[in-house]
Amino acid sequence: MVLQEQIGNRILFARNAKVMLDRDLAILYGVETKVLIQAVKRNSKRFPSDFMFMLTAQEVVNLRSHIVTSSWGGRRYKPYVFTEQGVAMLSSVLKSERAIQVNIQIMRTFTKLRKLMATHEGLKKKIEEMEKKYDSQFKVVFEAIRQLLEPACEKPKRRIGFHL
Repeated sequence: MVLQEQIGNRILFARNAKVMLDRDLAILYGVETKVLIQAVKRNSKRFPSDFMFMLTAQEVVNLRSHIVTSSWGGRRYKPYVFTEQGVAMLSSVLKSERAIQVNIQIMRTFTKLRKLMATHEGLKKKIEEMEKKYDSQFKVVFEAIRQLLEPACEKPKRRIGFHL
């Protein structure tokens, strides 16, 4: 069975959304990528653009480390990616027992990731609050340090000798 850890490693971020590549989903479901895409295209009304979209050339370059290229010099098409809702919709298109079990695991992983990100947001807010609190206290210290670092206004030196 597919482990949540394996699924978690395949979740990427594109266009501010958590997504999975068509190729990775096909591997998890135990089908070829082209079979997965054909099933999706036969049911295209179930996959609006916020459920599934094709990556742009720039996005493919940005995700290159996650995409294995073929021996023919790369993929012959830009990959599709599926959002959490798109993955959920795949369960209505792929009706095998394996697809059902894999979908359950993927949904659990997305939920776990969402909870983890919420925790990070809470920590981020707490750190920002602490920074604001301590910024005012350390402002005095930083001002004193700045004054010490600035050269003191030097008195003009008295020149030696006869002056005109």
